[in-house]
Order: sequence, then structure tokens, then C-alpha cells
Amino acid sequence: MQEEFYRIGRLPPYVFAEVNKMKAAARAAGHDIIDFGMGNPDSLPPKHVVDKLTETLKDPKAHRYSLSRGIHGLRKAQAGYYKRRFDVDLDPDSEVVVTIGSKEGLANLAQAITGPGDSLVVPDPCYPIHMWGFVISGANVHTIPNKPHDPVFFESLKKTLETAQRKPVALVVNYPCNPTAESVELGFYEQVIDLCRHHKIYAISDLAYNELYFDGKPPPSILQVKGAKDIAVEFTTMSKTYSMAGWRIGFCVGNKTLVAALTKIKSYLDYGTFLPVQVAAAAAINGPQDYVEKLRKLYKDRRDVLADGLIDAGWDNIVVPNASMFIWAPLPKKYAHVGCMEFSKLLLKHADVAVAPGIGFGPGGEGYVRLALVENKHRIRQAVRNIKQFLAEDPKKQIAALALEKTV
Repeated sequence: MQEEFYRIGRLPPYVFAEVNKMKAAARAAGHDIIDFGMGNPDSLPPKHVVDKLTETLKDPKAHRYSLSRGIHGLRKAQAGYYKRRFDVDLDPDSEVVVTIGSKEGLANLAQAITGPGDSLVVPDPCYPIHMWGFVISGANVHTIPNKPHDPVFFESLKKTLETAQRKPVALVVNYPCNPTAESVELGFYEQVIDLCRHHKIYAISDLAYNELYFDGKPPPSILQVKGAKDIAVEFTTMSKTYSMAGWRIGFCVGNKTLVAALTKIKSYLDYGTFLPVQVAAAAAINGPQDYVEKLRKLYKDRRDVLADGLIDAGWDNIVVPNASMFIWAPLPKKYAHVGCMEFSKLLLKHADVAVAPGIGFGPGGEGYVRLALVENKHRIRQAVRNIKQFLAEDPKKQIAALALEKTV
């Protein structure tokens, strides 16, 4: 009987599994682990959204199959959002499709537009689905440095597009970025569209964190670039903007060809998200947005407490992000030689703090860890105190103790 499978064989070992195992063991032993590892929102969604969900649940028709492309009212609401936020016109019938979270949408778009022999260009490090969603579909991935403010980004992209034996199908971009938290200006997207148009490839933008910005300047959409819809689609999600991560609602909007391809694939695979969730999602988009402003302030306050605390604790080279819900931190210099995986284990063992090792987001993530702003300020301050004490200790002894523990 076959025990090895083609697509499973293309996936690497799950980098976070070892840290997760240690985290579970520490909790079982009674340790209070402060967990910055996963970008899992901890706030309640808006009350009027939950109320709309509850109301819709009482309708007997709500429990039947929904539409794989999403109900018209939700697609219309998303088109209205793009008009208000970006002044971008979208046809809800041909340029918007609802997805079961953006992660499902990205994976199914990969299935729709690529196959064995095809390739994509993806910045490294990246959110795993940007790379592995296409690998699972059978495609290959070319990586370029995820440094949008460095000339190396476009230099590497041009070289890849000009030298690849087979022209890539698309470029994936994600700003504000998970994991690096970097943001870009509209001019960056203008260069992306110009280059992709010249080489006749698609552009796929993931804009999941566009409402979590802290400097007063909203991140732009790639679709704001003139003519971008000719070659680009963009994914957004309700997960972070309205703390609805478990509800699994996202969108793909833009280029009609790609939206139609994704819509067709989904018609074979699912019946869409549960109808009451879609109705409630439309209420979130169409309703008052004061919740989003409060959430933005919440994450900004957490960012400030964590970033300032880490700097005060002696963690060198902390970069304070102006968007997203993450801090992308270089390893403290005296731990740089151990690598991000071992450092994550040390931090968990000696400080009761869990972080995501950067290598889990691609080879370019080595030397970094990602901290998600998903703990309250009291817990963040406790984590900072633990980290300060950890950094004050002798790293050689810490490393030796961890190595000894492995041999026992």
C-alpha cells in the first residue's frame, strides 16, 4: 500500500512543531506561557455583528447550502468598501468572490492557475501559504529577497523574470507584510504593475493587514494603480480587521480572469461559508467602523509596550513597525550564532515566552523571530520582565543546559 504521496512529499517538516511541542509540555508542567507565536486575535468581534449572526441563525433557510462564490449582498458590500477606502470600482458579479478566509482563497487560486512545470515568484520570507500553496498545486517557486525598500527587490525580480527557463505565472506580494511587518507606498505597486505587465505575468496581492496601521497613513491597494485590474487580484480578510479569524471570511477581488478561475475551482470544492456568517460579515463592512478604530489603537498600544519594553530589556536592533500585528525582531547579537530555532526554544525554556522562529517563513527568516501582538498589556509587561532577566544571564550556560536536556 502506498505510504508516500506526491504533494505531501513536496512539503518540508513543520518548523513550528518542535516549539509547539515544548510549549505544550511547559504548560502541562504548570508554566504560564505568554504566547506571541500565532497571529490569533484575542478581541471579541463587534457586538452588532454578533447580533446579526444570532438573528440570522433563527431563519430556517439560513441552514441550507450557501453559494461557493458568496452571497450577492456580501460581494456588493466588499465592492462598496473598495470604493470608499481606495476609490476603486469593482463589479460584485465578476470582480469579487468570497473565500473561506484568504488562506483558502490563495490555495485554491494556486490550484486554478498553476500545475506541474509552472512557477511563481514569491518574496522570502513570506506567509507560508504564499509559497506552499503553489507548491502543493504542483508549481515551482522562485524566491527573491523580501526587501521592498531595497533596490535588490526589483533587481532580483527582473533577473528572475528575464532568466527563468519558463516564464512564471505570477508574482505574490504582501504588504503590510506577515511576517516582516513592512509597509509600502503606492509607488511600489506602480513598479510591480509596470514590471508584471511588461513580462505578461499576473500580480497577486495579499492585503490582510491593511486596516492595522499606526502612523495615520492607510496602506494602499495594488488596485489603485491605473490599469492594475488588467493583471492583478487582491486578497483581503475579515480576520484581523474585525477579529473574526475563526469565522473564515475573506475575498479575492480584481482581475476578472483570475476571479473567474477561482470561482470555478470553488464551485467544485465547496458551498461557501455558512450563510449567517456571510450575512454578519456584510453587516460588519456596511456598519459603523468605530470598532476598527478602537482595534487599531489597541494594537498600537500593545506595539508600543512590547517594542519599548524589548529595547529597555537590552534586545538590540528592534524595529518598531507602523502596521500589522507583529514585531519582526532580529536575534539579540549575543544569540545570533545559535539560530532562530534554538533561540525560540531558549526563550520558551528560560523566559516562559513563545515566539515564532523566522525560519518557519522561509530561509530568509533565519536570524529573526516574529512576535504577535495578541496578549494584553499586563501580559506583555510580564513577558518583557521575563525577557529582561533572560537576556541578563549567561547565554553559554543557557545553551549548554538546553543541549544537556536534549541528551537526557
